[in-house]
Amino acid sequence: MRGRRAIVGGMALLALAACDVPPPPAPAGAPPVLSAAPVAPKLAPEVAARTFVEVVARLEPVAEAECRVRRGGNCDFLIAVDEEAGDQVNAFQTLDPDGRPAIVFTPGLIAEARNADELAFVLGHEAAHHIEDHIPQTQQQARSGALLAGLAAAVLTSGADPTTQQSVIDQALRAGAFVGARRYSKEHELEADALGTVITKRGGYDPLRGALFFERLPDPGDEFLGSHPRNADRLATVRRVAAGL
Repeated sequence: MRGRRAIVGGMALLALAACDVPPPPAPAGAPPVLSAAPVAPKLAPEVAARTFVEVVARLEPVAEAECRVRRGGNCDFLIAVDEEAGDQVNAFQTLDPDGRPAIVFTPGLIAEARNADELAFVLGHEAAHHIEDHIPQTQQQARSGALLAGLAAAVLTSGADPTTQQSVIDQALRAGAFVGARRYSKEHELEADALGTVITKRGGYDPLRGALFFERLPDPGDEFLGSHPRNADRLATVRRVAAGL
């Protein structure tokens, strides 16, 4: 699927580090980390593949049931592996040409898993993006951002020759769409983490253990127009929701 059609929304899990680097000492008063244990080794390829199949079989009906309760319809998830992605470490939620919700894993992400809980948490997170209706929201935000930027560019270039004006407006439309789509992306990721925690737990997996993959992600911090929140914020969300279950 990927590479043959545009992807809107979803979550990229980039560069999961395989090295085990001791964390720096936590400052006084800081919340405890999820785990001080060394990073677990990757699963053997055949074990990772079998674990993925088992997680999908167990968690897909849970995600679909949660979808029907919260969303009402269009809850028949298609879960697939994009063999063309190779070693890329990625998972995303999209819609197929008929509007059916699809969750796509790359072989690289499956190979990076340390346990079933991590695969379950990623699956729950991606299912949550669809249940929370994030793709249509992102598309609407992109359209709104493009419209506002285009109108501003038209006003600023009034009196310019038509070719120059159109060029400036086109650039503004693209920039406005990008900024608009990014406007609530961090909020969407935290919403998906929260609901993903619920789905993971109700499927019989440990969301706290599953969310440990965040400890192997580069922290996006406060990157300007970044699409993902800080790892600490994501972990705090998982802890908070899990504590209430």
